[in-house]
Amino acid sequence: MRPVEAKFLLEFYLPRLKFEQVTTKRILEAVPAEQGEYRPHPGSMSARRLSVHLATTELWFLDAVIEHKFKDDDVPPPAELRAGAEMAEWYEQNFAQRLARLEGLSGEHLATPVDYIRLLKEPAVAYLSFGIRHSVHHRGQLSAYLRPMGAKVPAIYVESGDEQQFPPTRYPI
Repeated sequence: MRPVEAKFLLEFYLPRLKFEQVTTKRILEAVPAEQGEYRPHPGSMSARRLSVHLATTELWFLDAVIEHKFKDDDVPPPAELRAGAEMAEWYEQNFAQRLARLEGLSGEHLATPVDYIRLLKEPAVAYLSFGIRHSVHHRGQLSAYLRPMGAKVPAIYVESGDEQQFPPTRYPI
């Protein structure tokens, strides 16, 4: 990939990263703090563990683009952070720090191949797409936990059954 193409991709992905970050934060905030140990099935992650995974792995992908290296593990949040608003605030602050660094990267930096745990070797900028898709996947899982925990599901792309933005349709489906 040429540096000019890598810089174009960064400019393409930045608004999408910012948009998805707002939605991820809303999903994290919606988790009731007292329901952090909720899991819909014994084989499922707890709500807190899934929240941690969602937030930290997104930052892990951003760090890999910035530092040209996938660290051995995600950046863990402080152990005392509870699921919900505390996790969302930690995520928002850490995302903002990385976004500022990401915005200043050169095309040469973004085009440099980065090894992804010995499975792939792609230009650094390509991992922004991986990170978005990973977050969307786990955000969907976490949003499915919300109603059984007694919480409301925030609008994700348009609206949800709990958060209407448009008047109900006249045509029943």
